[in-house]
Amino acid sequence: MNKPIIIIGNGGHAAVLVEILVSQQRKIMGYTAPQEKKSFFNLPYLGTDDVIINYRSSEIELVLGLGTINISPLRKSIFEQFKKKGYLFASVIHSATIVSPSVQMGQGIQIMAGAIVQTNVVIGSNVIINTGSIIDHDGIIGSHAHIAPGSKISGGVSIGDGCLIGVGTSIIQGITIGNDSLVGAGSVVIKSIGNRKTAYGVPAKEV
Repeated sequence: MNKPIIIIGNGGHAAVLVEILVSQQRKIMGYTAPQEKKSFFNLPYLGTDDVIINYRSSEIELVLGLGTINISPLRKSIFEQFKKKGYLFASVIHSATIVSPSVQMGQGIQIMAGAIVQTNVVIGSNVIINTGSIIDHDGIIGSHAHIAPGSKISGGVSIGDGCLIGVGTSIIQGITIGNDSLVGAGSVVIKSIGNRKTAYGVPAKEV
């Protein structure tokens, strides 16, 4: 049975998630954020994230509504903080996606409209696969990674934990992207990239 949801965050990414959840008839109790945003889908403002501990972990689920536009430890920090306290993060998958039944997924996965995830892909926890992205067969997407809108990732690609793959990036088959690396928007990746690197361009180069 689906449990009531608390949304963490009140920005644009959170709004997209709320629309998906509403369309799937999930009950949303409200949202947490540093301050109230009155136009936010008329959801109740519950307070800062600290109020979550007033709810039993067995009675609610959380959805992390923070997006990323750069490498940041914030999503990982919030996710791990509440996971250690026993809270479950719900996965949010738009109905207009294609996800192979062989895909293995961790906790708190978010897959947006138009995304395609093919056979035998493994996805860690707290991953965003954003609008219109394509993940081809036998890929690995590490935990806390963000695959930005319109990215195209070929077969056998391994993307490390905490990576940000920028809007419209293309990655050819068999490439490895190391942990906590950033690939700039519109890049074409034809060589593997190490840990904690920034790369961009056509072809992408580490900088």
